[in-house]
Amino acid sequence: MRSERLALRADRSTHILEREMTERGRILVVDDEPAITDFIALGLHHEGYEVATAGDGHQGLRAVDEFKPDLVILDVMMPRLDGFELCRAIAGEPRRGIIILSARDEITDRIHGLELGADDYLVKPFEFGELLARVKAVLRRRTPDLNRLVQVGDLSIDTATRDVRVGERRLDLSVREYDLLHYLAVHADEVMLRQRILDEVWGHNFFGDENNVEVYIRYLRQKLADGEHQRIQTVRGVGYRLHAVGGVAQD
Repeated sequence: MRSERLALRADRSTHILEREMTERGRILVVDDEPAITDFIALGLHHEGYEVATAGDGHQGLRAVDEFKPDLVILDVMMPRLDGFELCRAIAGEPRRGIIILSARDEITDRIHGLELGADDYLVKPFEFGELLARVKAVLRRRTPDLNRLVQVGDLSIDTATRDVRVGERRLDLSVREYDLLHYLAVHADEVMLRQRILDEVWGHNFFGDENNVEVYIRYLRQKLADGEHQRIQTVRGVGYRLHAVGGVAQD
């Protein structure tokens, strides 16, 4: 796991995958198998969520108070405090969702988890794509306001509709162009390393090089009419920074 994305809290049992800003929500993953928590956390982080992990039920209970997640994904069979007890302890908050992720696949276990207050129950082994779909569904029900506008000067991105505008002018972007612009907007006025952009936007399994970033930066500048590079600024030898140009009219 890359050190630039990993921060150790005062309680060394809880790790936070940090992101300076997120509009998608905070997710806590509680499981006593590090391989599972790391896999889920990295996947969710790549999707734009702010993620924390905990290794057992007691740590998870403490992390709920400290991290204040919008969604908790928890295992059932854990030491010290099992997932059912943790679910019982944290259920009842209207804006916090719970997904149980467990190898226990008996129908009675599923019913028990749902009766304790879980929103969903997914059996291991699982596909990350299915987990992600369930995460999005629970967050839509629990915290519908998380899909909000990302505003950088006169540039606005509606993350619910993927509508991108500069002032009143709507931009027609490809999927990759949108993902890159959204990533830069979430990190507005930060200098983002080319390699980090490649990892976060293209994915860690992409085998291309940093030239791909340069090509798509050029595409975005053309569509943004940013010929003088005032909006997407190049920091020579380092990377790129999205800077606010224009502003939002105030009443």
